[in-house]
Parts: sequence; structure tokens; C-alpha cells
Amino acid sequence: MITGAQLDHVAIAVEQWADAWPRFVTELGGRWMQGGRGPGFAPSQYEYANGMRVELLEPNDIHVDDFLRRFIDRNGVGPHHLTFKVPDLRAALADVEAAGYRPVGVNFSDPEWFEAFIHPKDGPGVVVQLAQASTDWVSRPPRTFPEANAAAASLAHVAHAVAALADGRRLFVDVLGGDEIARGEDEDGRWVELGWKGPGRLRLLEPASPASPVDDWLAGRPGRVHHLAFTAPAVVEPRELPPDAATGTRIRLLPPRERE
Repeated sequence: MITGAQLDHVAIAVEQWADAWPRFVTELGGRWMQGGRGPGFAPSQYEYANGMRVELLEPNDIHVDDFLRRFIDRNGVGPHHLTFKVPDLRAALADVEAAGYRPVGVNFSDPEWFEAFIHPKDGPGVVVQLAQASTDWVSRPPRTFPEANAAAASLAHVAHAVAALADGRRLFVDVLGGDEIARGEDEDGRWVELGWKGPGRLRLLEPASPASPVDDWLAGRPGRVHHLAFTAPAVVEPRELPPDAATGTRIRLLPPRERE
């Protein structure tokens, strides 16, 4: 088991950052933290009231690296990866390999950001990034960055649908050290919620039956991010925002302190 792993953020692939601002900034109150442009992609991050972050990725310099462009062309916009920060990436990779996973994209070239990935075909249907960061930098927002309409919401958890809970637990509990903090069963299916030091929470959701909407969402995949759950002071009754053309991401809005 990796010591000291923390769920840091969920990354969403979009055509342009600004496409997602109405949902993640204007409505949910995300606060700009950082953004930049590199080969293949341009990342920007937004922080919510409880310290959790959403990262938006847009294609950039695709003539150098077209991985994100290919992802969007194949899957559409939507959740791309989960990032876990670790205190020692080399030690973490030894644990990952000992558990039978094959890390890809291992990169130690930037002294401020070491990274590696677990491919979704090797893990439970989602890209998992492992990162060791020496700094937490910030940058100025673009001049076109909008104002939020309301106080910032809190990103309560990321819900990841899996064909079998055991497959999700193998990576997120046995290797990444998530602690089970809640479990339950509802119309979606059986679920367990995992937590790490800090605000990061991941809910693993197994479909109730082969005929359930969650199973339809999986569409034969071993796993797929199902929704992001936010709590917000202005929310009185739970409601759902379906995946939209700009972000491809389902949002569930909950009153403060309410659990799904």
C-alpha cells in the first residue's frame, strides 16, 4: 500500500476552458487557482469551498502531442483522470508494480512535478495519475474569467461507476490506501465511499442490475466516472444536472451536510 496518497483533483477534458466556466465557476463558484499551456494540453484548476479541485484540460499544440485531442474525438468531452498526490513517487511506483499494475508515462524530468499514470484498461476504467509535487503554484486568471454567481460549493465526492466493487477496491483501497468511510445501497446500486487525508472522497458505485441506468452508463466498460456531487448553501432539495455538451459531466447538487 502506498503511504500518504491523497486524492487531489478530478480532471475534465473540454474543447475550451471557457466552455465549462458557466457550470464550474458561475454556478458552482470555483475559484481560479492556476493555468498554463504545454504540449498537447492546457490545464487550469479551480478550488471549491472544502479545498477540493476540478481541473479543466483543453487541447493545445496538438501537432506536438495529440493525446487529449484523440481522447475527445473518441469519447467526447468529459472526465479524463483522477490525480493522487504522493510524497515519494519512486516508492509509490514500487508499490504499484508489486500489486500487478503497469505504470505508463513515468516522467521525472521536471524537478517540481514527477508523474506517472495507470491506464484505464489496467485499472478500473479511469486514468489514474500519480504525482509528486514540490510546490503548489498559482497564476493569474485570464481577463475573460467570469465572476461566480453564488458562494463556492464544496466538491463532496467523485462517484465512479465500476462493473464490480472488488475491482475498484483493489486499486483505490489496497494500493492507494483509501479508507472506507460510508457504504449504502440505493436505486443506482451498491456503493462504498472512500476517503484520504484531506477533503478528497471517491464513491465507488456498482450497478443495481444489468438493466439499471448505471449499467447503461458503463456500456460494457470496467468503470466510468458517473457524477460529481457538490454541496452548496443555496441548494434546498437535491437535484441533478445531466451531462452537457460543454463538459460531458453529470453534476448532483445537494443541500449542505446532506449525504446521497
